[in-house]
Amino acid sequence: MAVVRRVWSRWITILAMCVCVAFALKALVLIDSTTLWGDELYSVGKSYQPSFRNLITMLREDTHPPLYYSLLWLWGRWVGQTPVSLRLLSWLAYLIGALVMLRQTWVLSQPESALRATTLAALLAFCSPYPVRFAIEGKSYALLVLLVALALSGRRLWLQRRQGLMVYGLTVAAAALTHFYGFFFFGAAALWDGWRQRWRLAIVALVALLPTVGWIAYARHYLASSRAGSWIGRPDFALLEDTLARALGPWPLPKLVVLLLVILAVRRWGLRNGPINDSVGVDRQLSGSAITLLDLSGVIPAGLMVLAVVMISFLKPMAFSRYFVVCLPALVPWLCVAGASMVLLPWSQRLVGLMLALLFTLWWHQSFLGLTEAKGGSREADQFRAISQITAMATERYSPRPHLLNLSDRMELAAGRVSTPPASWGNAAALESRLLQAPRPKSIWLAASGPDDVVRQRLKPLEEQVDRAGYHCRAADPDLAFARLLRCQPASASSP
Repeated sequence: MAVVRRVWSRWITILAMCVCVAFALKALVLIDSTTLWGDELYSVGKSYQPSFRNLITMLREDTHPPLYYSLLWLWGRWVGQTPVSLRLLSWLAYLIGALVMLRQTWVLSQPESALRATTLAALLAFCSPYPVRFAIEGKSYALLVLLVALALSGRRLWLQRRQGLMVYGLTVAAAALTHFYGFFFFGAAALWDGWRQRWRLAIVALVALLPTVGWIAYARHYLASSRAGSWIGRPDFALLEDTLARALGPWPLPKLVVLLLVILAVRRWGLRNGPINDSVGVDRQLSGSAITLLDLSGVIPAGLMVLAVVMISFLKPMAFSRYFVVCLPALVPWLCVAGASMVLLPWSQRLVGLMLALLFTLWWHQSFLGLTEAKGGSREADQFRAISQITAMATERYSPRPHLLNLSDRMELAAGRVSTPPASWGNAAALESRLLQAPRPKSIWLAASGPDDVVRQRLKPLEEQVDRAGYHCRAADPDLAFARLLRCQPASASSP
């Protein structure tokens, strides 16, 4: 029987690895199937600068610290500045970050449950909606997950073996310079370690955070202004629901209820000998006290950070569902090690297996929502690519956000989907000036990207301008999703 169990366990592990590879490869295949959306185009505008000095100057007026954009600048000079290269950096970070989480899970596990825990960790790290969604997005989140995972590995190594302090310091500094939530996370870790009188660990983290403090001082005028984080609202139930949806996929609350009921049933009736103690072995001691799994995995600092950020956000909003991906490298190892340590009865093994199979079947579709060519290749309620392609040969083009459309044109040209450099987009002031010049244009294009009600509001001032000038506008492509594109001609020319 023991041999059968080992063979079955080996086949389950192989199947899980195949599923992980399938998710990772599907993400890679979809890397260029959707338009670059607004935040990704901002990454293009920040990072693809002619010089590093220009980059640092521009980032002084930005919400985020500079490391990701600096790496993207170097990456673009090495492999090219295209939509694919922009997202490929995130995919590589997603791949490596998941492997680091697997290693962390294996080391934290007890020998008899290490394979089960690591297999489950692989499925969560490669296949759950949170990491998959950011795996092919030109933003810093995948890199942040990788750096936090490396830093937590260094922290765990020091706690267990008194090694890895330099690795911890360097990766903490890198995570904090990648995203301010990395700064908050390891600020909380330093406070927790100080509370536990781990002075060397706490001091190393605090010293590692100093470069980010210096950056905050450098960019203080923008960061202290009302523009910084102006899109973030105060904490409410929608914040919780959106965060859960990013972790579990659509319909997160029903899924969470089912998961909790299964967990309660298994713990109450489905354990063979009760859960194995989640302390990490009698030989892993710190100052004579057992180090708990919550501490070693980093869940306690993560929880402290979330609590502090949410409380502060009632005064200065900074709690945003995307940013909580920073907790993933702590939660995945903890959840998998704790779950795998339970010895299940045969019926509860089947129940848990069925639940996981259903969950990952759903995730095969749900993790890639918004990353496929559905809805015409739009992404995050944006459709800049189609606008750039349809208007590539036009000369009179105006938009309430011309900067983003100019960046979209630049990326479409780099990708080879536009053959010649298009004319620049203008704003409302440029349109007003052009309408006063002679000869007046025979055709004017107005465009905006976003949800339908938003784009109509954005385009309304430009439509009123051309309407007063005697132009009549019609939709150039009424079926265009998440965009509004108008072609305006003199009323006499457009009338039947």
